Amino acid sequence: MIKQQDWNNKLKDELAQPYYRQLMQMLDEQYASETVYPTREQLFHALEYTPYEEVRVVILGQDPYHGPGQANGLSFSVPVGVRIPPSLRNIYKELQADIGCEVPDHGSLTAWAKQGVLLLNSVLSVQDGKPNSHKGLGWEQFTDAVIAALNERKAPVVFILWGSYAQQKASSINTDKHGVISSVHPSPLAARKGFFGSRPFTKTNEFLTSWGQQPIDWRIPSAAELSE
Repeated sequence: MIKQQDWNNKLKDELAQPYYRQLMQMLDEQYASETVYPTREQLFHALEYTPYEEVRVVILGQDPYHGPGQANGLSFSVPVGVRIPPSLRNIYKELQADIGCEVPDHGSLTAWAKQGVLLLNSVLSVQDGKPNSHKGLGWEQFTDAVIAALNERKAPVVFILWGSYAQQKASSINTDKHGVISSVHPSPLAARKGFFGSRPFTKTNEFLTSWGQQPIDWRIPSAAELSE
């Protein structure tokens, strides 16, 4: 169950589907017999941090980090104290170049999630050391339903789509109503082919202010500030 009532209400038909019940049963078995990330309690963190009516931006990822202690239920994010992964490091480089803030000293993006940035992976779980191991179990249908629900919303949303996977996943978005910002993925293999210099953070705030919404404060508080 998602610990966020408005998402539960919005997705109630999806949560009653046979595929979803089968997915939850498979996950019960996997959590009991394998090491799976993130923890069961963190599976729906993206939806729990960012209620449906508060979503202003979506950053779409593929599947969780598959190393110990990395995944926390938010796309691209890792807990404070965990080494910043390469793609997130490149996101931070572009953040600094785009809006001029200091590069954060940790990898937690909860400050964004709390402002209405839905950090959604297409697949919400993964086996230890096995990237894409939960691909095809049913998560894709569930997260398609999340995107569809946002697409139908009256208030517009900015979708940030990094890489071809995210762009294909969100191909049904109504671009007449919502904002879409696309570029190559921030991974080390692709970032220099169009991610660096793409200015997604400034462009997102331009969309939001043009709609009369508050811009996102993209600066990530330091680890010391978070512990105060």
